[in-house]
Amino acid sequence: MKIFIGADHRGFELKEYLKEKLKENNFDFEDCGNFVYDPQDDYSDFAFKVGEKVNRDKGNVGILICGSGAGVCFAVNKIKGIRGALAFNPEMAKMMKADDDINVLCLASDFTDKETAWQIVKIFLETNFKNEEKYLRRIKKVEEYENKF
Repeated sequence: MKIFIGADHRGFELKEYLKEKLKENNFDFEDCGNFVYDPQDDYSDFAFKVGEKVNRDKGNVGILICGSGAGVCFAVNKIKGIRGALAFNPEMAKMMKADDDINVLCLASDFTDKETAWQIVKIFLETNFKNEEKYLRRIKKVEEYENKF
């Protein structure tokens, strides 16, 4: 599993912190930007980069960060095959990964402290999809609808 991580200016500091934690814990990751703090950057640019890389291989996952988490979340979900969701605590991340097989975790830097963010990320990376019929059926319905467009 490869992790792709990205953030705009409001998520930049949290992204840098999470990169250090990923490195300390020997996770394979790639920073998709921004690489410098730029108050004029746009969350959509990083959401699209991360989403496209995650979508290339079913085993890949992404982490996206902006101020509210909403911008990166709705942007990344425009990419076919992406299931991005915003988590505010580890329990949410665990449920979303286990039940909905999310492949992109979105975080709100303005509302999530660094340690909580790391706990959310750890749970997201350590939790497996339940792979049960009812969850597969629900995801399939979304994919079928997505394929209409």
